[in-house]
Amino acid sequence: MNIETRRFTIDGSSNAQGSCRLCGMPLRRSMVDLGMSPLCESFRRPEERDTMEAHFPLHALVCETCLLVQLKAYVTPEHIFHEYAYFSSYSTSWVAHAKAYCHAIAARLGLGANSLVVELASNDGYLLQHFLPMGIPVLGVEPAANVAAVAQAKGIPTLVEFFGVAMAKRMLEEGRQADLVAGNNVLAQVPDLNDFVGGIRILLKPEGVCTLEFPHLERLIEENQFDTIYHEHFSYFSFHTILRMAEQHRLKVVDVEELRTHGGSLRVHLARIESTRPVAPAVAALRAREEAGGVRDIATYEAFAEKVRRTKRRLLSFLIAAKEDGRRICGYGAPGKGNTLLNYCGIGTDFLDFTVDRNPYKHGLFTPGMHIPILPVEAIDEARPDYVLILPWNLRDEIVAQMRHIGDWGGKFVVPIPETTIIDPKEMPA
Repeated sequence: MNIETRRFTIDGSSNAQGSCRLCGMPLRRSMVDLGMSPLCESFRRPEERDTMEAHFPLHALVCETCLLVQLKAYVTPEHIFHEYAYFSSYSTSWVAHAKAYCHAIAARLGLGANSLVVELASNDGYLLQHFLPMGIPVLGVEPAANVAAVAQAKGIPTLVEFFGVAMAKRMLEEGRQADLVAGNNVLAQVPDLNDFVGGIRILLKPEGVCTLEFPHLERLIEENQFDTIYHEHFSYFSFHTILRMAEQHRLKVVDVEELRTHGGSLRVHLARIESTRPVAPAVAALRAREEAGGVRDIATYEAFAEKVRRTKRRLLSFLIAAKEDGRRICGYGAPGKGNTLLNYCGIGTDFLDFTVDRNPYKHGLFTPGMHIPILPVEAIDEARPDYVLILPWNLRDEIVAQMRHIGDWGGKFVVPIPETTIIDPKEMPA
């Protein structure tokens, strides 16, 4: 285990001063202010619990011009992602999702031995590993060296650096262009969107395709998913903003899929503007639905804050009542979204005795800010709590299926988003 204590580097970009990272216009409108919070993946070692912990504003703003929802950049991505505690392969359902995508996109694009697939933010090889048995050449790009090393051990060639225009030009000079560029849950983590998307255009072959998956802002607002807002996620995208971003970089959206992952995501298919690839009807349909739902109305964004405050009050009311009744509560998971929830609601060890996680990298550490101990999953069986608060609620079905035996001692699950919900395993079908 090697999580370093590093000096925070303040981002000096124009976005840190309050201008939109996509269109450059001033940021004046607030969507929701979640107060001061530490970086959500800055887990604490035992000896660090009594040391100063950096907190930064967690305030989502919306650009009145392009409607990109975003945080100001207080810390450089080099600091956040130099060494990262998130490993994609620890989610069984996420790996299965990636495998299904690989087989479907390989068939759709006719990928083969003469193709090249490049994944941006390839993590531990959770996705690219599925192309290897098909004989399709792959290349990963992953800035976190500790995570990239796991992919390299699987035989997946991985470049340990940040992607952008300069890297794409270098790859082009080396004769490497991609038939497919994949980016799952990376777009939100890019502070310089224009450099990143500009690099994608350069990297694509003339008829190549880029697929980007990211949480859909429409779902975030409608389902009150405020905990998906954290410093590692610089931006939050509506389809409207994606269309504008693509046009700005001489790309076109040729298709869009709505996914259930991460509480509701989009997978957009991008191609060069001059590509012969036709535009699927789903593009116009989703654009029209967003507009009918008020995506262009600033009031849609500003109304979100009160929904968040109400959810906080209701969750705390449940937890307070449970503790007053002498109930024992623990958490399941230590995801980034969970740390936003814990810090915004002020939920510490006065409510949760501990949380557990399948990732051994986090065992023995403490959550950022609230310093809740992180233990192996087996700790739940030893403690036999009355309630298990599911922090990665987007994986609730997977977690409930894995842990439904807590019903044997009367244990129940608590899901905090979109509203506090109690799940009794004994009432679920076998």
